[in-house]
Amino acid sequence: MIQLFRQYFSSRKIIFVMGEGVLIFLAVSLASFFLLGREMGLARMMETIWPKVLIVSVITQMSLYFNDLYEFKTTDSTLDLASRLIQSIGITSIALAIIYFVWPDMIIGRWIFFASLIFLLLFLVAWRLLYSIVIRRKLFSEKAIIVGFGKLAQDLLYEIHCRKDLSYNIASVIAYEKDQGDKDLLRGMKVHYGFDNIFDLVESENIKSVIVALDEKRGFFPYKQLLKCKVRGINIIDGENFYERITGKLLVERINPSWLILSDGFVKSKMATATKRLIGLILSTLMLVLLSPLMLLVAVAIKLDSRGPVLFSQERVGKFEKGFILYKFRSMSHNAEKQTGPVWATKCDPRITRVGSIIRKIRIDELPQLWNVFTGEMSFVGPRPERRYFVDKLIKTIPYYRERFTVKPGVTGWAQIKYQYGASEKDALEKLKYDLYYIKNLSLALDLIVMFHTVKIVLLSRGSR
Repeated sequence: MIQLFRQYFSSRKIIFVMGEGVLIFLAVSLASFFLLGREMGLARMMETIWPKVLIVSVITQMSLYFNDLYEFKTTDSTLDLASRLIQSIGITSIALAIIYFVWPDMIIGRWIFFASLIFLLLFLVAWRLLYSIVIRRKLFSEKAIIVGFGKLAQDLLYEIHCRKDLSYNIASVIAYEKDQGDKDLLRGMKVHYGFDNIFDLVESENIKSVIVALDEKRGFFPYKQLLKCKVRGINIIDGENFYERITGKLLVERINPSWLILSDGFVKSKMATATKRLIGLILSTLMLVLLSPLMLLVAVAIKLDSRGPVLFSQERVGKFEKGFILYKFRSMSHNAEKQTGPVWATKCDPRITRVGSIIRKIRIDELPQLWNVFTGEMSFVGPRPERRYFVDKLIKTIPYYRERFTVKPGVTGWAQIKYQYGASEKDALEKLKYDLYYIKNLSLALDLIVMFHTVKIVLLSRGSR
């Protein structure tokens, strides 16, 4: 895997995305050459049209991204792939039509665009079929073994099986003794027992990485064998670190405090904090001004739809567990919790009003939180602020829950883009895994990734409740 901006990405996936970008550029260039290049010459033609080709390429790849065509778990069938590709081409056509209307000089030509579509479909389908073969046959992947077959190793095997494009090929598992763990997770994988011959196995199978996934290391850690592998150039990876790399979350149920203390991360520089605050102040000010007409319309709709105030205000727990008042557009009936007391919102919640269901679906019920960002109580990106009632309960039952309050809460967050809306203690645990990953790997680059992905979720109306 390749580390960029403190994030790990599959090397095969990076090559795939970059290669597809090149193919899209080539498809439009070829169409242009057949219609213009013979008269102008290739060099002169490219000097003239390369910015136009680049715009088509960027818009096309953005459309592919917004149709989940870079999330390989969602493109299992050929029919699904074809459907998403056609949708992407349609979105590209609409987006380019808008750009050309605003910026006529960028028009590449009607016939060139239609010819480009033919090349695009051919290149994209062929490229994706080739990549599916690479994934199925585990080509260009790093051969690895897992030492251990307890809970941590089983969690790793489950996550590896769920991620088709992960650039690791787990050749075998080494268990300490027989009859350990869930054999169904192995799926035909070889199992070796005992830690005395790890180095011999690594050499015989040409292994590049050894993932150490032992639940208990005292008395079981094969340091002599692993040291022998290490000095011979074999990559030794800690199981908890590997889980973090491939999932984007921390396995909070099984990590101990020493791992959190000694691991990299949790860096909070004053410069980065000040920059994040300045960006939040500027953006929230601009958005409050630009979106004020929309917010006024929403306020009128809420008032006409049901009795009660337009805004919903509630105390939430912020940085360092300090309380603050969070603002949202009211989407439930007034005094919705008068009979029940504090409860999580659920899917198809009967307390939600007609207008409330609409503004929740397109996420504009969160717009008043721009004021919380403006005043500095929240950031655009961070763990979602929770109510004191639930915080007091979750701190007692979920390990490391208190650590999520070391940063400002956010309008959106890493947990929100990685995990569906949750309304239970189990969901709170899963979201904490992502929140701690975000806090551990805090950076402006990660904030940009979250914001970009949030736009996609909002546009596609996903995860609403």
